[in-house]
Amino acid sequence: MFAYYLQLGLRSLRKNPLLTLLMVLAIGCGVAASMTTYSVFRATSNNPIPEKSSQLYVPQIDNWGPDATNRNKGEPPNAMTYTDAINLMRDKRAKRQTALYPAATSIVPTDPSMLPFRETSYAWYADAFSMFDIPFIYGHSWTANEDESHAAVAVIGKELNDKLFNGANSVGKNVNLNGRDYRIVGVADKWNPEPVFYDVINTNGFDDPIEVFIPFTRAVELQTTTNGNNNCSHDPGQGWDSWIRSECVWLGFWAELPTKSEADAYRAYLNGYAAEQQRSGRFQWAPNTRLRNVTEWLEYQKVVPQEAKVSLMVSLGFLLICLVNTVGLLLAKFMRRSSEIGVRRALGAPRKEIYLQFLIEAAAVGLAGGVVGLLLTGLGVMGVSLVFEPDVAKLAKLDLSLVLLTMLVAVLTTVLAAFYPTWRAAQVQPAWQLKSN
Repeated sequence: MFAYYLQLGLRSLRKNPLLTLLMVLAIGCGVAASMTTYSVFRATSNNPIPEKSSQLYVPQIDNWGPDATNRNKGEPPNAMTYTDAINLMRDKRAKRQTALYPAATSIVPTDPSMLPFRETSYAWYADAFSMFDIPFIYGHSWTANEDESHAAVAVIGKELNDKLFNGANSVGKNVNLNGRDYRIVGVADKWNPEPVFYDVINTNGFDDPIEVFIPFTRAVELQTTTNGNNNCSHDPGQGWDSWIRSECVWLGFWAELPTKSEADAYRAYLNGYAAEQQRSGRFQWAPNTRLRNVTEWLEYQKVVPQEAKVSLMVSLGFLLICLVNTVGLLLAKFMRRSSEIGVRRALGAPRKEIYLQFLIEAAAVGLAGGVVGLLLTGLGVMGVSLVFEPDVAKLAKLDLSLVLLTMLVAVLTTVLAAFYPTWRAAQVQPAWQLKSN
């Protein structure tokens, strides 16, 4: 029966090509607009590390006082001082923890035909590799002992390994960073979480994959400057030592706390730490700390661009308008066939058969609208860069999941739009139709 009703529906569509074309275009345009903006919203609101987003936390400590934090609704600074980061690392109250910052490094190739170049580089502790589930092609991360000894070791990314060593296993070889040799202990596979949750402050959530990882202790020892933000409430004074011991905030910090009880205990520890700093005279105010997991952190940092939210809402409104027009077109189309419905009802067809026939016909219209919407969505994704920043626009992709979602939305919304016209068609009285004919 389904195939028969589908055949009837297609035949009906061919009888009114102009009406059918208008419905297909309305659905296609509405679906394409909503799916194009959804592709951006999906990329920017993606959970970058779903298996651990509830276990990884960013601690914040107010080291500036009420005068500064009141300008940010009482929130502590987004980054951390070197003093606080080192103290938290020393206390080791989390299962794993790391301080981190984007390090300013240049790669000096051994190939004389290649010029020195820069890659995205980070200095952090060995724990970070396990915390962030970074996959390896060759080798492994450095060890905690190598952190403590400020070892000249490095992990490089796949693309850099391809560029310098043609993709061969480079573990044990050296890579020259800022004129110094680092022994490669591991080659990481491509790892590019989107949004870049581990360093939202410096990247706004979007950046290229990391290609160089070096020990935090080594980077600080060599006075490797940061490529990120450096915010100071007061003049830190001259020189590296004055700067890292100042109240300038420039470091990220992550703690892995697998259970809620561990997170609660860590919050208590942070408050205790801030209270200790108050008693020592460093802070002149009551403890003001925060502890947010990945999801809470991305939301607090407003990683999803406001224009992505607005565009999605506008496009959904446009889809609704298109569906309202589709309701009117379907109603006109179905009511033109009142005599056909009357004859079928007079011959004994129940109302549920009328419902089934017209909803299948509507689904056929939705399917055709979905194909048109898919083509327009592809064009829309290609043109996203005209509206959004390049770093955001490049995340929008027409992948299999978006293709399936586009078709599903087209068919489902059209069937929903067809319920009222179908109900009106099913109410046709056979006697009146037979009498009028």
